[in-house]
Amino acid sequence: MIADKMRPLVENNSAIRAMFEEGKKMAAEYGAENVYDFSLGNPNVPAPEAVKQAILDIMNEEESTMVHGYMSNAGFDDVRQGIAQSINRRFGTHFHGGNLLMTVGAASGLNVILKTILDPGDEVIVFAPYFMEYGSYVRNYDGVLSVVPPNTETFQPNLLEFESRITNRTKAVIINTPNNPTGVVYSSETLREIGTILERKEKEYGSSILLISDEPYRELAYDGVEVPYVTLFYRNTVVCYSYSKSLSLPGERIGYLVIPDEVEDSKAVIAAASISNRVLGCVNAPSLMQRVILRCVDEKVNLSAYNKNRELLYNSLTEYGFECIKPEGAFYLFIKTPEDDKLFCEFCKKHRVLMVQGSAFACPGYARIAYCVSYEQIERSLPAFHAIAQEYGLTADREGIR
Repeated sequence: MIADKMRPLVENNSAIRAMFEEGKKMAAEYGAENVYDFSLGNPNVPAPEAVKQAILDIMNEEESTMVHGYMSNAGFDDVRQGIAQSINRRFGTHFHGGNLLMTVGAASGLNVILKTILDPGDEVIVFAPYFMEYGSYVRNYDGVLSVVPPNTETFQPNLLEFESRITNRTKAVIINTPNNPTGVVYSSETLREIGTILERKEKEYGSSILLISDEPYRELAYDGVEVPYVTLFYRNTVVCYSYSKSLSLPGERIGYLVIPDEVEDSKAVIAAASISNRVLGCVNAPSLMQRVILRCVDEKVNLSAYNKNRELLYNSLTEYGFECIKPEGAFYLFIKTPEDDKLFCEFCKKHRVLMVQGSAFACPGYARIAYCVSYEQIERSLPAFHAIAQEYGLTADREGIR
């Protein structure tokens, strides 16, 4: 009964979700406190108290039929304008409400813009390591994914390889900064060079190439690291954003697309994206959450909690002998594995440590650890990580374990 296009998706179900489901089974068998599940990027930091208060105030103050009713496929006008003003204040941009489309999270936003621009056979370039669902999203619209191999020294994009992969069928490039799974933030120099390369290739091929910046982790950056706003570097840029991480609202599925006036045929793109939102079955983004975002547009999640986790896990694992660049943003460590990454992740299960193999992100030889868990879980897991390191011979004798 199922479509041929679905068969490989069923057979190769998301490695992240598969590990998450296995973690639930192990927790039932051994007790949740004895299983160290670092598989899923599910925020453990509560949403700001202002979110709860906004929901209560909206239900008490705003008209029920409006709050729960239909609106424009692009979303409430005042919500879009409020978000545009917030972006302008923070990043020196000049957007208006008409540049925004409210979406059902970042995943829906990516699907909306890809449906808007892709014809069968069009190519979309991504930089490894990348969020694995990008391939599925591109293939939803019969596009072709082109993967730039990773630069494993810095995990900044490999720009020489990038330029060589641009063809006359290249329609879009997806970037993700701060990056999942590495935590790397793309520098202004990197973004400027990406823009220069794209402008050069547009002229060479006489075509338009859209840069899609996927930014669910924008607000999660540490040590004063700046996350540059990508539209400032290349005119044909669309921003895809989600409040899943910045306000700890992953299950509420609320985000937006920014389609600047500078984008070629921007009015047509915005109109088509609104229609894409409808025909994909979303119709519109969740109405109550749109109203909440308007009241909480400048709220922030408790970043210090993630930073505390980051410091403990990074410092401990590197002390044990694991190799890992220190993440500048998001809430992941991307460690180098001492053997094949799939075998390594299987081995770690013996110590009830669950992580996701780097092969799932097109970067074999690494594993992703999601540290958006409780500080106490990280503390409990350290003896297990230390034992794993010892069994692989990564660490010499060490006095004491945290």
